[in-house]
Amino acid sequence: MRSSRHSFQPILTARTLGANTTNRPQSMNPPFDVIVAGGGGSGLAAALSAAESGARVLLLEKNPRLGGTTGIAIGSFTGNRTALQQSAGINDDPAEHNHDAGLFAPASIEARNNDAMRQFFLEQTADTFDWLNQLGLRFYGPSPEPPNRVPRMHNVVPNAKAYIATLQAALLRRGGTIWCNATVQDLIVENGSVTGVHVMRDGTTQSVKATRGVILATGDYANSPEMIARFKGKDFADVEGINTTATGDGHLLAEQAGAELVNMDVTYGPEIRFVPPPRKNITQLLPASGPLARLMGALMPLVPQFLVNSLIRRLLVTWQHPEDSLFADGAILVNARGERFCNELDSPAREIAIAQQPDKQAYLLLDARLAASYSAWPKFISTAPKIAYAYVDDYLRLRPDVACTAATLAEVAGKRQLPADALQQTVDDFNQSARQGQPDQWGRTTDSPALTGDRWVLLGPARAYFTTTEGGAMVNPQMQVLTSAGEPIPGLFAVGQVGLAGMILWGHGLHIAWALTSGRIAGHAVMASQSE
Repeated sequence: MRSSRHSFQPILTARTLGANTTNRPQSMNPPFDVIVAGGGGSGLAAALSAAESGARVLLLEKNPRLGGTTGIAIGSFTGNRTALQQSAGINDDPAEHNHDAGLFAPASIEARNNDAMRQFFLEQTADTFDWLNQLGLRFYGPSPEPPNRVPRMHNVVPNAKAYIATLQAALLRRGGTIWCNATVQDLIVENGSVTGVHVMRDGTTQSVKATRGVILATGDYANSPEMIARFKGKDFADVEGINTTATGDGHLLAEQAGAELVNMDVTYGPEIRFVPPPRKNITQLLPASGPLARLMGALMPLVPQFLVNSLIRRLLVTWQHPEDSLFADGAILVNARGERFCNELDSPAREIAIAQQPDKQAYLLLDARLAASYSAWPKFISTAPKIAYAYVDDYLRLRPDVACTAATLAEVAGKRQLPADALQQTVDDFNQSARQGQPDQWGRTTDSPALTGDRWVLLGPARAYFTTTEGGAMVNPQMQVLTSAGEPIPGLFAVGQVGLAGMILWGHGLHIAWALTSGRIAGHAVMASQSE
């Protein structure tokens, strides 16, 4: 068997794992101490941590490959008192970090935060960061992100897939077993304790027991129309999640076992994002593990900042959303028919409306004035604050699939196969309202000038997305799932977005930091538990 230490093997089957036990019939399944449901960042961290504690671990992933939402993220890890902070002479404190973390979300959302749990989490980030470095991961930073009072954001080299590749390789070296294409259907509960799972694999359902416990690590429910409708409202059911397989499986399993679910109506988004690029960009093609990845990590401190910013700019145009200021300054949204369909200044109503358009897509239209304005500071299309900024020309150069320009409205319409006559009529109608200063048919009033000039820019297609959901099961600091009475459910643990415990984690890098921290803690805790 070729070692996964030097290459990322995303699809783990019996053939891939050679003599591993994944091909044995049900009666020959070996006993496992810990079963982890979910093969993203939190699940892999939990599985590895349990294996480091001596557990016989089975990790189950419903998709053909590992990764989850972590695997498609930028990869930021936001923490305090890290080695990189210390090297930069930055003194930090978890309590100050907790205070600053509370400044990202609107006050009405932050008021629902489980402050004690978030304080506990942030106290653990330095240990998690050390653990990741000991596994061979490398980071650059810390980078500033206001309103954090000091730089706290660390970015993994070269991208978030490095988490998946490194944790996977370490788990296999520890003797862990991984089954992909394996869907957990329900939990096995005996005498009030969770003792295993029923899993669908290779077209058959089998029972798999865990002597110590089951850890739920299945991610969020941003792409479950049923759960979104149930908890947030039917109007949002057509809005998609950025991870198409994040369907809340673990939340439903926890609920069925008697867990208390909190903040289930709180979501990060919906917001407008450009569709993913059709081909992987250079950062996605870089090796996520092995000697070259380690060399890149060692060299990052020597890379000039302008090159680092260039790399981040490529990530910006891939993952970040367009700024709301574009609409406040006069940009409009049109659908594939070249028609406006909403008040662009009214969010989240505009995102709900985007999700109801043909192919759930829309385009942002900028005229010559807006194109010039959003070509230099302080106006930008998207940003990672105080790190890098992406302007019109950056999108035209780096994302030609979602950005085009032309001298006439008809020409730019043709580049995206929009009806030129319809688009012209749309602009004429908008300009009439703008010049009269009267509300249009969607109630939008604007002080911005009419859309005119000899340069037009279309940005899109774009869609409305939920980035993630903030609801999850209540857990204690040992990641044990709790009932509404505050009692642990024996044998059941939850990490990452399943076990958010009422925390509000807005701002870059906190969700990944929680995924990896909660997984690291749960793996140790499940082996320290007395459930048998």
